Amino acid sequence: MRKRDHNVLTNAASLLICGLLAGVVVAAAAFPAVAMSGLAAKAGAETFGALPTELTVARAPQITYLLASDGKTPLATMYDENRRDVKLADISPYMQKAIIAAEDHDFYKHNGVDINGVARAFVNNQSGANSQQGASTLTMQYVRLAIAYSATHPADVVAATEDTSARKLREMRLALQVDKEFSKDEILTRYLNLASFGNGAYGVFAASQVYFGKSPKNLKIEEAALLAGMVKAPTTNDPTTRSGYPLALDRRNYVIDNMVKIGAISQQEGDAAKAVKLAVKDKRTPNGCVATNQRTWGFFCDYFYRWWMQQGTFGSTSYDRERRLKSGGYTITTTLDVQAQKGADRAVRNHLSENSKAARMVAAIEPGTGRVRALAVNRNFKLDDPKNPQNKISSDPKKAKKKIRGNYPNTVNPLLTGGQGITGYQAGSTFKMFAMVAALEKGIPLSYTINAQPTFKSEYIIEQNSPAACPGTHFYCPKNASASMTGVHNMWGAFGRSVNTYFIPLQQQVGTENVVKVAHKLGINFRAQEDLDLEKGAHQWGAFSLGVSQTTPLELANAYATLGADGKYCEPIPVQEIRGPDGDKLDIANPHCEQRISTEVARAAVDAARCPVGDRSATSKCTGATAGNVRRIVGAPVAGKSGTTDSDKTSALVAMTKQYAVAGIMADPDWPQTNQKMGHDVPNGINPAVYETLRDAMKGKDRKEFTPPSGKIIEGDQRSIPDVKCQSIETAKSRLRGAGFEPVVSSSKVPSSCPKDTAAGTSPDGRTIKGGVVSIEVSAGGGAPPAGGNGPGPQIPLPTKPGRPRG
Repeated sequence: MRKRDHNVLTNAASLLICGLLAGVVVAAAAFPAVAMSGLAAKAGAETFGALPTELTVARAPQITYLLASDGKTPLATMYDENRRDVKLADISPYMQKAIIAAEDHDFYKHNGVDINGVARAFVNNQSGANSQQGASTLTMQYVRLAIAYSATHPADVVAATEDTSARKLREMRLALQVDKEFSKDEILTRYLNLASFGNGAYGVFAASQVYFGKSPKNLKIEEAALLAGMVKAPTTNDPTTRSGYPLALDRRNYVIDNMVKIGAISQQEGDAAKAVKLAVKDKRTPNGCVATNQRTWGFFCDYFYRWWMQQGTFGSTSYDRERRLKSGGYTITTTLDVQAQKGADRAVRNHLSENSKAARMVAAIEPGTGRVRALAVNRNFKLDDPKNPQNKISSDPKKAKKKIRGNYPNTVNPLLTGGQGITGYQAGSTFKMFAMVAALEKGIPLSYTINAQPTFKSEYIIEQNSPAACPGTHFYCPKNASASMTGVHNMWGAFGRSVNTYFIPLQQQVGTENVVKVAHKLGINFRAQEDLDLEKGAHQWGAFSLGVSQTTPLELANAYATLGADGKYCEPIPVQEIRGPDGDKLDIANPHCEQRISTEVARAAVDAARCPVGDRSATSKCTGATAGNVRRIVGAPVAGKSGTTDSDKTSALVAMTKQYAVAGIMADPDWPQTNQKMGHDVPNGINPAVYETLRDAMKGKDRKEFTPPSGKIIEGDQRSIPDVKCQSIETAKSRLRGAGFEPVVSSSKVPSSCPKDTAAGTSPDGRTIKGGVVSIEVSAGGGAPPAGGNGPGPQIPLPTKPGRPRG
């Protein structure tokens, strides 16, 4: 409210005189011949007294700033009008004096309406002088701007700015009231924050940035005078144009002379300021994600924008949400980790340019919060220029025939996060994790063994004689990528070596519908119609665990992050703090998490997931790795899984520590059935992009250990294995089945004192899990008895080098 008192008589006199003068002005405009009549004055006074005295002031549109997670690195700006309100203390005193010198010398003397100025303008304008004078004070100009910004209908905006005496009269009446309610400094601050300075700059903060690249607090005399001189005619006096430059210079010098005239600066200061060459930066503030640093964080900015547009908190319609984002004046601290993002951007482009048909996509997310730390792809976040297109013809032969261009090197499609026609990509054997979690939830422990054969004849029905069917049947028959995978495996070994004929029997045992439910719980969404159709009959989705459905790098990273956070699922989120223009904090940025997988199941799954990436805990029993160099390169406790589809049409890798889960997928978004082989662990493949991203993100971070599982989830219900030594093979099999085990007969024979072709013992011997596989060793006869127990111990063939999963 007003910080100074008004003399009642002075105010009353001002009101009366203003009304009379206003009446004359109105009459002069409409009927010049009777302008000085008493009738005109009387009518003007009555009309003036009846005008409204309440000014509704809405907050003008404010620019929104996006910052990285450090709270200081700028990512993007979004606005309808480039404006940021500042306090008077943050505006140079020269700027304050310059605007008064340019627009209203008696600002601190009058009561909102300059009576002398009105009279002077009237006399001048009636004299037929060449130059017409105005009588608008800064207060009246502020009233005009406030009415325009508070208007709810376009017609109201026109009425607030049209050049009529009625509009002038209303401004006078409201200016008197505003001058009562606010101090002069408050009026000056509001005006400087509302005024337009051209080139998309609204308010003194934006103007200082656009023309001089500095804060308004640091404006010099000549800079302040230039800006003050522009508000009268921002387009005409535009110093960034050839025609406007000399006019802006003349106007600047005029303002400097007026600053000397009103005593704001000395003559010496004025002369020095006029001698400074007029120089402006003409640096328009970037607006939106396309205008940001495209190579580094354009895709993250786009993900943030899409997230915002889905939040009902910001409005009931998409129009309301976008308007609030671009005019709400928010300072948004995003979740983007600059170190992780820069590492990811380097990694996806290393040995692979944006002109490659292959898209190498990497997403990083924080376990336990869902905060998205990095999104990178070897593409430029940019709209292709239709007049001068840069994008190559699509890799899809059908589209290529029609000369349709692909999404490389430029695209604004959400390749990493899905939506807008992007349904995702096959992630191969990374989906075996969901079968393992479903089995662990059913009480099947990590030590559970299955005798994996080169081919497994499943109960899943598919099209007869299709490539994936057993010959002459309609049953799904998956195979392994390598013959060396044949043999008895537990979960650690099967996951580490990606044994298809372990996981499809396991999936069949626990029910595919339960495996699909686990995927949903961990955040996998099905977007492709084919996947949605298969989900309806999930019990027959035989190849699900081999990663034939589509997902995105972000969803895949978050699924593994949920397990890394001991089973706590967190909705992916791109913001960690949102503050309004007044500094108030919004709760919308808080993580949204819930426990979806039990802690012990999650820890057990992670324990097995340490095997594929060359790591292990004291609990792990790893026997192979498909990406065994990840642990060495990252240099921290790590878990994850690789995946490849048939013919290498896509490849994937997930690698995570306690702080980051990084997932990468390499595919051709234009043509999923590409004939290009997507590399795995080669310089231009997906594996280096993932582990280099994780390595760089972890620089300077603590090396936190995963908590290993404990209890029955490791070994399960252990039972004693019957002694079948020297018994016939059929008898041995019968006894083992009767004890609750699954017997298999070894293909090789061992020296033994037992008769030839009888049971020489078992592997393992002593005790093993109920329902587990027990191998019967066959006697070759004529040899020494086996050393100890029922047999010589496990005979699981190990690969000479890591196999590559298919699925």
